[in-house]
Amino acid sequence: MSDQPDQPPEPVEEAEREAAEEGTAAGQEKKAEEEAQQPWATRRELHAHAPKSMAFDGTNHGVVADRIIGNVTTEIHYSFGGPGSGAAASGKIPPAHLDRLSDVFVEEGTRFAQLRDRLLKEQVLVLTGTPFTGRRAAALMLLRSVGATPVHALDSTTAPGRLADLFGTPGKAGGYVLCDLPTSRDDPLREAQFNVLRDLMHERKTHLVITTGVGAYLEDAIRPEEWRPPGQKGVLAARLAADVGAEAAARLLALPAVAEFLSRDHQLREVVGYATELRQYAVGRRDESELADYSLRALKHQVREWFAEPEEIVHLREKAFLVALAAFDGGPYALTAELSDLLYSELQRVGDPNRFEAIPVFSTHIGKRLQLARAKTYPEREDTEWGEVTQLKAAFRDDRTALVLLPEVWTGHPAARPALVKWLNGLADDGRPLVRTRAAATAAVLARTDLPSTMALIIEPWARSDRARRRTTAVSALTLAHQIEAPNIPRIIDGWSTDADDPRPCWVAVRAQGLIGTGRPEAALAALRVQAHRQHGKKTADQQVLDELPKSVALLLLSPRSDTVLAELLRTMPDHRSALELAVRGFLTACARRDEEAGHGRPPILDWYARAAHEADPSAPGIVRLLREALDDRAFTEEAEQVLRGWIQAADQDEATEWALAALLAALAATPREISRLDYLLRNPQGADGGPVPKVAARLRAALPRHTPL
Repeated sequence: MSDQPDQPPEPVEEAEREAAEEGTAAGQEKKAEEEAQQPWATRRELHAHAPKSMAFDGTNHGVVADRIIGNVTTEIHYSFGGPGSGAAASGKIPPAHLDRLSDVFVEEGTRFAQLRDRLLKEQVLVLTGTPFTGRRAAALMLLRSVGATPVHALDSTTAPGRLADLFGTPGKAGGYVLCDLPTSRDDPLREAQFNVLRDLMHERKTHLVITTGVGAYLEDAIRPEEWRPPGQKGVLAARLAADVGAEAAARLLALPAVAEFLSRDHQLREVVGYATELRQYAVGRRDESELADYSLRALKHQVREWFAEPEEIVHLREKAFLVALAAFDGGPYALTAELSDLLYSELQRVGDPNRFEAIPVFSTHIGKRLQLARAKTYPEREDTEWGEVTQLKAAFRDDRTALVLLPEVWTGHPAARPALVKWLNGLADDGRPLVRTRAAATAAVLARTDLPSTMALIIEPWARSDRARRRTTAVSALTLAHQIEAPNIPRIIDGWSTDADDPRPCWVAVRAQGLIGTGRPEAALAALRVQAHRQHGKKTADQQVLDELPKSVALLLLSPRSDTVLAELLRTMPDHRSALELAVRGFLTACARRDEEAGHGRPPILDWYARAAHEADPSAPGIVRLLREALDDRAFTEEAEQVLRGWIQAADQDEATEWALAALLAALAATPREISRLDYLLRNPQGADGGPVPKVAARLRAALPRHTPL
């Protein structure tokens, strides 16, 4: 969340928008310069809103970016016509096929027995379910279990109104199966049609099972049954036992790679494919690394399948939702759906800028959409600018999907790039911190995959934009790209940090140094010193860059590498006036920060000093030295005294802060002149918000060394 509430961007004309995006003089004249977000807010938003797969705390949450978006190129091949698949069939099902399917079919964990009883009683059963969950296999086994053999497969392209025509002449089939009956809002399966089918089955003394997808258009009286598949482990065990025997199957199931595979959400077709891989492993045709990579290869295949399907199967609107879900994985479902429709509008115009089709308001079935995306929804508490609320979140069931999907769209379907770039530009302008952070995270993944194009088309235009939100989003994108080990990010940031030609990317890089510098503090500070030296030598400094330099130093001082940063500042401070100013201003900026979570806004620099002094750490005298330097230099005296007044107010509300400040003031009071200055400050402190003098001031004054004031 930002320090100030954000508002959605005001609408602008297309020409003005393009001018502003390009950072032209015309665009700058039309739109006043926005005030940039504070760096603390940028860091807070990265912590709060970055995807778990690239968490900004430096912890990887089970997703290894290099394994996912690295060079895994091995292809995966499925046997779609095998038992239990959704392959189309017509005519008589071979008895050997049914026998083989019976050997590997798993009833445990399903409602097979109840479904069989209903089929026996009613003779026609409609089975709904998600694709690749074994609906066809279940239908065949239900017919076999009630003795309805041989089984005849009906034409799956038959419209509901013509189903009765399939039984125009008497047949010898014992049972019938019709897989994936096509239904629509205009052509549902009606109660009257269903009753005709039931009468026909009764006359022929046979049975019929029809399978459909979730959310199929059926009249209410039909009462379909939902097929929920058995567990992955049971299916895999049954396949292996049939293929290699029970003893060998047990050894294969005990492999660590198998446990890893079963820990993820896989379709049954992938489980069947994995059983084949294990069989090949058992005879020496696969090695352990290939077993370990199978799950990821299956995921890559699924993603490619989504985007290769024609619109009749996977509509463009649903492909846009898949991309949006990858960008907002684990975010609010309503937000993801809203923004996916904006992407859909942009994708419509690819190849035809004048094309615009209205988005149906109430046409998308959430169950179908999540089923296609292999995603889930769940309630979760979330902090917002208005307090904690419960949101309905949406996420892929496999937490690797987003990091596979985004590179596939960017590199596998480059025609979509113009639409993606426009969409991301809109997200970078959004008033919601979550939206901007996820735009940055998406750009980071794309940079990890294709750095040159992502820099040229997305990140660099953001960095050169006159819009503060876009520049801040560029900061976040570079920071997260570095987090997932995109190539050359420090080199880019260092180059922009020392650039004297364009202050906008320079500002972006200076801020990014404070965010990524934890892993390379010496290099980050070196780049900041170069820019500080250049600004010092200019007749007219770039004020935004000049103001940002100490903030980045403060971020580094408040990072886990604070000891190294402090030592580096003290080492280089005598080199040049610009280095001294950078060190002191950065230190004072850090001193002014408060830890709102520690109670009463405790200053973290004071906490640091107390710990260092207790442990006799060199940082303690370093902090004293910098504060003394600030108090003694007329350019910083007023700001340094203001910092001390803020600390006095904090000490008035927190005993630990009071003890830390008392120890620091005692260390500062090394000469009569310094004692006199601190004595005066404590006799004349400012109360909080103009209130009375803090009582703690008298106690702190009494704790000063007893030297005669000058």
